[in-house]
Amino acid sequence: MDILLDQGWSEIDSKLVKNYELPNFIEAINFINLVASEAENMNHHPDIKLYNYKNVRLILTTHSKGKITKKDIILAKSIDKIFDSMKVF
Repeated sequence: MDILLDQGWSEIDSKLVKNYELPNFIEAINFINLVASEAENMNHHPDIKLYNYKNVRLILTTHSKGKITKKDIILAKSIDKIFDSMKVF
């Protein structure tokens, strides 16, 4: 999990949390949709918050365990790959 912390993820209250800034509202929504698709494929769903029109906060935890599990770490890495593939600025 240390690699995630080095990549901007934080551990807060037994949850992985990271904020992403996209260039505009449409790109933020596109990012959310890509994350939602990946989460659905994994059957592991994060909390997603859109704020200030182009910022996305993702919160990962395994609710049934009440803590961060391997599923969260795998999804976090996938989310970072999605974001990296979208970088247009």
